Amino acid sequence: MDQKILSLATSKTTDRLQEFLRTLREDELTNLLQNQAVAGKAAGALVRAIFKGSPCSEEDGALRRRKIYTYCIQLVESGDLPKQVASELIGSLMLEAHRFPGPLLVELATEFVGMIKDGNLVNGKSLELLPIILVALSTKKENLTYGTGELSGEECKKELINTLCSGKWDQQHIIQLTSMFKDIPLTAEEVEFVVDKVLKMLSMLNLQEIPPLVYQLLVLSSKGSRKTVLEGIVSFFRELDKQHSEDQSGDELLDLVTVPSGELRHVEGTIILHVVFAIKLDSELGRELLKQAKAGQQGDPSRYFCPFSVALLLSVTGIQRFEEQVFDLLKSSIMRCFKDLQLLKGSKFLQNLVPQRTCISTIILEVVKNSAHSWDHVTQGLVKLGFILMDSYGPKKIGDGKAVETSSSLSKTPSQHACDLGARILLETFKVHEVIRQEILEQVFNRVITRASSPISHFLDLLSDIILYAPLVLQNCSSKVTETFDYLSFLPLQTVQGLLKAVQPLLKVSMAVRDSLILVLRKAMFASQLDARKSAVAGFLLLLKNFKVLGSLASSQCSQSIGVSQVRVDVHSRYNSVANETFCLEIMDSLRRCLGQQADIRLMLYEGFCDVLRRNSQLASSIMQALLSQLKQYYEPKPDVLPPLKVEACVLTQGNQISLQEPLDYLLCCTQHCLSWYKSTVLPLQHGDADEEEEGVYQELDDMLGSITSRMVKSELEDFELDKSADFSQSTNTGIKNHMSAHLVMGVCEVLIEYNFYISNFSKNKFEEILSLFMCYKKLSDIVNEKTGKGKSKMANKTNESFLSMKFVSDLLTALFRDSTQSHEESLSVLRSSTEFLRYAVSVALHKAQQLKETGHVGGPDSHNPNKTFQSLCDITRVLLWRYTSIPTVVEDSGKKERGKSISLMCLEGLEKILSAVGQFFQPKVQQFLRALDNEEDGVDVPVTQRAAFQIRQFQRALLNLLSSGEEDFNSKEAQLLVAVLASLSRLLEPSSPQFLQMLNWTCKICKENSREDALFCKSLMNLLFSLHVLYKSPVTVLRDLSQDIHGQLGDIDEDCEVEKSDHFAMVNLKTAAPTACLLVLSQAEKVLEEVDWLITNLKGLPSQETSSEEASPPATLPSYAATKGIVMQLGTLLTCFHELVQTALPSGSCVDTLLKGLCKMYTTLTALVRYYLQVCRSSGGIPRIMEKLVKLSGSHLTPLCYTLISYVQNKNSNNGKCTDEKKEKTAAMAKVLRETKPIPNLVFAIEQYEKFLIHLSKKTKVNLMQHMKLSTSRDFKIKGDVLDTILREDAEDGSEEVPAPEHSGQDEEPVKKKRKK
Repeated sequence: MDQKILSLATSKTTDRLQEFLRTLREDELTNLLQNQAVAGKAAGALVRAIFKGSPCSEEDGALRRRKIYTYCIQLVESGDLPKQVASELIGSLMLEAHRFPGPLLVELATEFVGMIKDGNLVNGKSLELLPIILVALSTKKENLTYGTGELSGEECKKELINTLCSGKWDQQHIIQLTSMFKDIPLTAEEVEFVVDKVLKMLSMLNLQEIPPLVYQLLVLSSKGSRKTVLEGIVSFFRELDKQHSEDQSGDELLDLVTVPSGELRHVEGTIILHVVFAIKLDSELGRELLKQAKAGQQGDPSRYFCPFSVALLLSVTGIQRFEEQVFDLLKSSIMRCFKDLQLLKGSKFLQNLVPQRTCISTIILEVVKNSAHSWDHVTQGLVKLGFILMDSYGPKKIGDGKAVETSSSLSKTPSQHACDLGARILLETFKVHEVIRQEILEQVFNRVITRASSPISHFLDLLSDIILYAPLVLQNCSSKVTETFDYLSFLPLQTVQGLLKAVQPLLKVSMAVRDSLILVLRKAMFASQLDARKSAVAGFLLLLKNFKVLGSLASSQCSQSIGVSQVRVDVHSRYNSVANETFCLEIMDSLRRCLGQQADIRLMLYEGFCDVLRRNSQLASSIMQALLSQLKQYYEPKPDVLPPLKVEACVLTQGNQISLQEPLDYLLCCTQHCLSWYKSTVLPLQHGDADEEEEGVYQELDDMLGSITSRMVKSELEDFELDKSADFSQSTNTGIKNHMSAHLVMGVCEVLIEYNFYISNFSKNKFEEILSLFMCYKKLSDIVNEKTGKGKSKMANKTNESFLSMKFVSDLLTALFRDSTQSHEESLSVLRSSTEFLRYAVSVALHKAQQLKETGHVGGPDSHNPNKTFQSLCDITRVLLWRYTSIPTVVEDSGKKERGKSISLMCLEGLEKILSAVGQFFQPKVQQFLRALDNEEDGVDVPVTQRAAFQIRQFQRALLNLLSSGEEDFNSKEAQLLVAVLASLSRLLEPSSPQFLQMLNWTCKICKENSREDALFCKSLMNLLFSLHVLYKSPVTVLRDLSQDIHGQLGDIDEDCEVEKSDHFAMVNLKTAAPTACLLVLSQAEKVLEEVDWLITNLKGLPSQETSSEEASPPATLPSYAATKGIVMQLGTLLTCFHELVQTALPSGSCVDTLLKGLCKMYTTLTALVRYYLQVCRSSGGIPRIMEKLVKLSGSHLTPLCYTLISYVQNKNSNNGKCTDEKKEKTAAMAKVLRETKPIPNLVFAIEQYEKFLIHLSKKTKVNLMQHMKLSTSRDFKIKGDVLDTILREDAEDGSEEVPAPEHSGQDEEPVKKKRKK
């Protein structure tokens, strides 16, 4: 039968074939077809022959054609056919689809869609036919019956697609179904249907099936809906990551059923590759991705940014056209995130309204961690981002070329946080990816070398962290390190020190690197440039500190900043130590030669020797001998010769050039510290085994220092030729020489004071010698200060560079103020009897504290040991605190009056500086610091808040006692310092604690009950009040009360109007109301407006939401209701605050200028709120009633008064300008007028913009918001004839006569007309 059909099909006409087919039953045909297909015979040819004999023009032929078509589809889906036969059948069916009439195509398509919805597909091969059927259907122009109505072919296609997308899809055919749609011409609406359906199906698939489906989605996105596709993919993986992280952090048993982390990351990596590939082919997709990321920046960036989306963006940076845009976007998002966190941290108002946010740094570091799973396409982007952040936000150069450093994370700016994030990205990427390590190191080294003029400490810190992590890895990059060493001579000293400190662990594991460094340093030692020689000395000193000689004290006693234990290789063997000894002695020989070079080089050596000795004690003999031979050059050995030192030999005169040849004070200081340390640390451990030669050196040095002391005491200033008659002028060579000599002698005196104190054993004679040395120092200091004409207080010039060590200052202060041992009483009374000496001791502590506050470290032998510095700081603070609280300033001042500050006041100033430094540089040690103040070594673990509150109470009592004194006894400086101390301590309180609330209430009470006519005290106290208030709740009510007080004190701009005085805050009086209180209130109001503005911007960035009046939408249904209510309440209270200030007769100048700017900001914020409501409200609905009340308040209480204020300011300025007699004064006055009236046009524009958007909102909400607004004052340009005539007459008469009397009356007319009457 099959052969007959095939032979009939070959004839030219189909009549006989049709006749034969009519004779056959339907089941005969289908059985024949099935047998042929299953047997693997030419089923395709048979189907074509049957279709040929079943023309669509005849009804029976068309029906036969449809039945055979349907049966073939079933055959293909059955899975019984050989693959080749099935493909042939599909091909034959494809060719015939377009010949079907419209109604049959509708039936076929409906049947097909039904199969899919009912899940009757077996292998999905027949899905290739559906696009052909739908395309054929869409070409039919006639109306076809579909369902209950008639539709065109295109409409039928749309309905079928809609039906298909609304039904259930079998999981195994989702990818095939998605792929099918790419062959169907779709409208934008149809694409949206399909994409939404496929995105919903993502969650049904296994992880491994998601990449191919996403690939098909991306292909489909070329037809449209790119935004939906990208949003869907990103949101799906955001949720998947979130769910995965929750599972990982949950019960460990869940790990058995959750997706393995590695598998998820591999799938995400594949998806990212697919998206990037799609973007390369379709740049529109890339633009859409960027558009979404920019939109995600609005509001909370962490809502859009997640590890997947960040990784995707970083991968896109590999496409050149998008690289710059993506990095700019990420940079701005990171900065915005850090700024937002800073703003949130400083405002309780915002914390209550904004949910907790994920920091973007956490997300990016998560990307670094995830990139370990073969995300090579992300790695390059991460490295570039890290360097971009470090380059853009690294430390900036300030006046002297140094950068300000802060170690506390609390005090860091958003820029510093961004820079730190860049460094962390690079470090973590270095740890995870071996391939990229070489590139990271090269880029870091390149920046170190090429950016010599700008601060690069952040790159050196990164390099140090990298080398500490894996010094052995760097052996592979040793060529780059040695290449960098070649540039040492040309780099700044600070960079050289940082670089060598960073690579120091590498020197311990690589002999080649060490040898190349030594070669470079030896060459530099003989370079002609001074900086190169300094670099060589710095390098050699660093090597001496870190290569320990056998027998040296343990590292714990030396407090190495980078210990040997941090290097993952064994360098403690005897061989290494012996080799180190030879190596170190060679270096010492090189350094001895430097003792004959310039003073700067010698000074570096003297500062470095102390540190070397403490870390490498076996070099003591070599160092001490070098110091001894150097000291002998300037020492007078004869015991009766005065003075004992050749000071004049230390200053070199060459022609007209005077220079310091030998920093004798530093030499003596170094000798004293080395000797003292050796006697206290090394000698007790030797138990009489010391070398006689070594003993001789130490004894000789001791004898020399003793002799110098006794002879310095006997010496007069005349012996040094530095008495009052000497020339100290900076314009003559003699004056400059004497000035240098005087500073050397003063330094020597200080060094001897410390030396003798430690060897004195509380001997009265020694203390008398110390006092004599101090008197010599003081006389010389007074003479220098007097002669140089600086007019500063005693010792002010020198204590900035005091040679007294931090440890000595703490020991001296403790002895002077706290030592109550009976046996010490008599000797200490010698020092205690001299108020000058006591003041000197405290002033040195004060300057040490100032240095610590500014730089984070202090000079001296313990400068590289933060722990010892901190311990001394605690001891000093404890003594200063005791001295201030035991002997208040009032008691001290009631005694004899002395020139300069009282000791108690100096103690308080020291406490203020120390607390500030501790908060900035020692944040992690605050608990230890407060415990030390309570004199507890290892006391009970009391919370920081509790300890801080105890200290706060002491200073609160002191301030209350000060305020209770009379106005004439009130010490303003002390009051300001007390407030500064309270401010520093209050930062240690937990804002949610009762102690914080007590502090806030106490501060508020002080402001309310105390009136002092002291502007600076008022400013400091009010700043404290505001800083506390913002961490508890919004300060707008305080601002309103203060504004009323200011209005009451200064009066109204309408002189005929009497203002009832309010007395909320007694601190506001006639003297402090303006400019102090007024400017503070306006400054704080501006901060509140910034917060409100930020909150409005965040609300605009939330997913689109519509709101109506409160009746239509209850508050519970609005996620942003609390935020909008908070905004309106803030603005309403601020509006009443401005209502008061705008009527206040403020003095011309900064107050009026700031008020006008504040009003401008107020209207800008109101406009932003109106625009927000324009964005979210329904056209048929309204706005919350609370908003209507705010608009009404602005219209009645602010806008009219703003125009009155403008007229008042202009008229006042006009009067000021016209009353001047001199032409020069008139010009100055007019310039002032122009300056002060500049904000007026801005304010008018802001008001008009506000009213413009109110009109738009009124139209949209059908609520007449403008009924509360009065018409604005017309500000058009007008020529007033009478005024013009007057001015012309004035100009004519101005040249020859005095200003006539009638002129005043003419000028006074205009202000009278503009004056507001109440």
